[in-house]
Amino acid sequence: MRIGDDPVSAQMQQSAGRVLLSGATGYVGGRLLRKLEESGRPVRCMVRRPEALSGRTAEQTEIVHGDVLEPESLREAFAGVTAAYYLVHSMAASGPFADADRRGAENFAAAARRSGVSRIVYLGGLGAEHDVSTHLESRHEVGRILRESASSPTCLPPSTSSSRRAGSSRSAAPTASRTPISCGSTRVRLACGAP
Repeated sequence: MRIGDDPVSAQMQQSAGRVLLSGATGYVGGRLLRKLEESGRPVRCMVRRPEALSGRTAEQTEIVHGDVLEPESLREAFAGVTAAYYLVHSMAASGPFADADRRGAENFAAAARRSGVSRIVYLGGLGAEHDVSTHLESRHEVGRILRESASSPTCLPPSTSSSRRAGSSRSAAPTASRTPISCGSTRVRLACGAP
């Protein structure tokens, strides 16, 4: 499934109002931004470094400074939006990333509640919620926080393919380059609250 072709994106594009896109400078967020702009949906991108999107957005797209770890910076980002995409992770952060992921999700969820935003779309993680890596455990926890905070949460299953720019590809590349064959489990379960 291509970004923007899923039923959730179609439903969000049909409803009125501006969407908030966090993570627009990332691999998935950058592609979703283009699809949202092509659809004509009003978009506000929340980024830690607004200059990183300079010249990369449509004229009508708003760019605001915001950081999920700085709750006061979220007020402007959420003003007047009807839905929000949460495409943030803290693996590159200094210090324990799971703590930063948790705080970021809690701050984002609280800002959404205060602003009356009930729809949060989140890109989930693969695997069951037990016996997984620290990274996937953190993705599951972020999903739980966002699901519990929104009246209309949506968790999209992650793709099993990636790109050289994606963080997961960079961390997996050394192992993959030394592994002649890689087998996937037929029991992979999505951690999006779906059976």
